Parts: sequence; structure tokens; C-alpha cells
Amino acid sequence: MDNNQDNKNRKWLALVNIPFQMGLIIFLFGWFGSWLDQTYGNTQDTNRMIFVLIGVAIAMYNVVRQVNQLNK
Repeated sequence: MDNNQDNKNRKWLALVNIPFQMGLIIFLFGWFGSWLDQTYGNTQDTNRMIFVLIGVAIAMYNVVRQVNQLNK
């Protein structure tokens, strides 16, 4: 019984951590895209939009991978 309760606590903690990981990944990719736009004088923020979309894709892949790992 104690082992089952400990397993549930670990799953819960892993699920709580996912939004912070997603936010950090998306923020860092967006920041890098903005830095590229400022460095190379791009006024339409194209790099920022592209890198935010890449960050969202990577974050979603990370979430799916972690949830699949928890379900094993």
C-alpha cells in the first residue's frame, strides 16, 4: 500500500513540473528569436514568431514524451 501511494506522489510531482518546463522552453526560444531580430535589424519579428513556434513544438513533444513515460 505504501509503495502505491509513493508512486502516485511521484506522478503528481512530475505533472506539476510540466507547465514550468513548457513556459521556460517557449520563453527561451522567443527570447532568442527576439535577439536575432534586434541583432539583424528585422522589423517584422519574423524570427521571434518562427522560434516561438519551434519552442511550442519542442515543448509539446516533451510533454507527450513525459506523459507516455509516466503511463508505463
